[in-house]
Amino acid sequence: MNIGILGGTFDPIHIGHLGISEAAKSYANLEKVLFIPAGNPRLKQGEPLASVEHRLEMVRLAVEGISDFEVCDIEIHRTGPTYSVDTLVELSANLKPTDNLFFILGVDVLGQLHHWKDPERVLALCQMLVLGRPSEHAFDLEECYKRVPKAKERIQLVSAPLIDVSATDIRRRVVAGASLKGLVPDVVAEYIRSQKLYQTIGKGRTTS
Repeated sequence: MNIGILGGTFDPIHIGHLGISEAAKSYANLEKVLFIPAGNPRLKQGEPLASVEHRLEMVRLAVEGISDFEVCDIEIHRTGPTYSVDTLVELSANLKPTDNLFFILGVDVLGQLHHWKDPERVLALCQMLVLGRPSEHAFDLEECYKRVPKAKERIQLVSAPLIDVSATDIRRRVVAGASLKGLVPDVVAEYIRSQKLYQTIGKGRTTS
């Protein structure tokens, strides 16, 4: 079985996450895509603004009813910083010999790969499906291959446009009272509204 992995803070999950997952699924014939909300991601600045429980529920709502998309809470119960390599080790322990892991990420993230914990081990445990327009990030690609030599043989470049949406912009729109239509699934927009998430940005965390 080919299994895709999409990790992130999902603060909140949006159509960009769903779009690259669909593209990766189609490209690599993925039979399952796991959405893994991060507990305390090491490379993110500051803590997520919504609690783990809210972020997990938003992901669950977003993928509910989408064939072969599942939520995995493997990282949120982990104490301390969240490292992709630890998640891959844990997932690999439960795989069948015929199973393969594919890590899904945007091409803009490649420039940070050498900062990951044990990137060579990460690439030994999975293949990477890198979504985006490689021509727009040629420097990132070359820098990645130079700093992490194994990357060139373990990365598959999937030329696909990334949807121009960010969680930061979504949170700002909530504060401004603007519509989230077309940026997040309707059920996620309703959850954000009903739980009053992201309404106190700049005044500490939102709801816990």
